[in-house]
Amino acid sequence: MRGLPARRIASSVLCATVLIGIAGPAAVAADNDSARKHVHAASSVPVPGADGLLAQVKGLGNVGSVLTPVTDLLNQVLKADNGQLSADQAQKLVDAVNEAVAKITAAAPAAPAVPAAPAVPAAPAVPAVPATPALPATPALPATPALPALPKSGDDSKGRKAPADLAGDALASLQKAVATLLAAVTSGDVGAVVPAVTGVVTGLVNVVAATLLGGGLPAPSLAGLPALPALPSTSSLPAVPAAPALPAVPAVPGV
Repeated sequence: MRGLPARRIASSVLCATVLIGIAGPAAVAADNDSARKHVHAASSVPVPGADGLLAQVKGLGNVGSVLTPVTDLLNQVLKADNGQLSADQAQKLVDAVNEAVAKITAAAPAAPAVPAAPAVPAAPAVPAVPATPALPATPALPATPALPALPKSGDDSKGRKAPADLAGDALASLQKAVATLLAAVTSGDVGAVVPAVTGVVTGLVNVVAATLLGGGLPAPSLAGLPALPALPSTSSLPAVPAAPALPAVPAVPGV
């Protein structure tokens, strides 16, 4: 009978060991999961300047979304017999281009409003001249020059367009070039295909250039590349001319 307590003790120790072996990994896993959640919560703070960088990335993504369907269309045309496609095949390729353009233009921000020009101050009143015989007539005040015409929304004083308008015009021109190519590749006129393809390639290059110049992207740093010209600011307005000086009142003789 003395062996029973020993066996009971051994059995209890074994059970405790099994329980520790089961509970131990679970507790460690729970601690690790809690630590991962804490790290994730701590890392959810956005990086400084993330909004501006996201806008740049979005602009590059827009170029990619148009680039793929347009190059697919051009590849199919240039590989086709005499550059001719069936109406259904050509329309399907063109629809993909138009759909990509529509997604970009639907999300494009509106151009900022041009601020109104400041009002020209009124000229001060000319003091009255006392009545005196033989008083010479007071010369008339020169007319106030008209204010220069304000540039239209999105344009500067030299007629150049704002980045948003420039990109929109480039996309619209690309769609027109694609429509011309659609007519050429289904007309049976082989001679019309090459000019139409060239027009689409030029339109695509314009879209890329408008995105690079107007998307606030960093300047290219590759050695040997020419510097890209900067687009004008939409907030630059021509200066309002100053009001002309009033002529001096002539001295009254004998006063």
